[in-house]
Amino acid sequence: MNQTPGSALNLAVMITLVGLAPAIVLTCTTFARFVIVFGLLKAGLGSVGGPPSQVMVGLALFMTAFVMAPVGARIHEQALAPYLAGNLDEVGAFEAATPTIRGFLVERTRESDLALFYEMVDLPQPETSDDVPLRIAVPAFSISELRTAFQMGLLILLPFLVIDLAVAMVLSALGMVMLPPTVVALPVKLLVFVAVDGWQLVVRSLLRGVVS
Repeated sequence: MNQTPGSALNLAVMITLVGLAPAIVLTCTTFARFVIVFGLLKAGLGSVGGPPSQVMVGLALFMTAFVMAPVGARIHEQALAPYLAGNLDEVGAFEAATPTIRGFLVERTRESDLALFYEMVDLPQPETSDDVPLRIAVPAFSISELRTAFQMGLLILLPFLVIDLAVAMVLSALGMVMLPPTVVALPVKLLVFVAVDGWQLVVRSLLRGVVS
């Protein structure tokens, strides 16, 4: 069966997108924020075996899909569907999808992070968000997400640190210096975390920070 140049080009575009999918998920979605916060939460609990990292990554992926669903629907309506129908070529589909992607990124990016990349390329500051190119919006968004993730992670770690210090002080006062504080602190932290419904609090905070 002969393959036309158009079908070969479409295949090449699809293969390229599939290859770039991990990078797109990591840099253009909220996945990095979710997985970093969950990682710091697990470190704060001090629980090595549970929950497994695969569960945390899976939860982060499905939360990302939940957040990105409206963006994906708009991209499908404005760019992907017309492209598959033959009404747009590759360049036209990319240009049609760019405003939606840029709007999502810039809305969640700090102005100082955008300014950093504009300074590096010596470009004038944009008058509106529509003037921000993706080559600046994507890395600026990534930096903002990393900063937010570490801020949230720090707020989660502090209560666990207080519990660790309190347990260590109590054990020291009782003269039980041979007993590792982590042995006692872990069930205490788990008890507190479950008592305050910690998973719901963490997930709600993450989603409220990104859902429009």
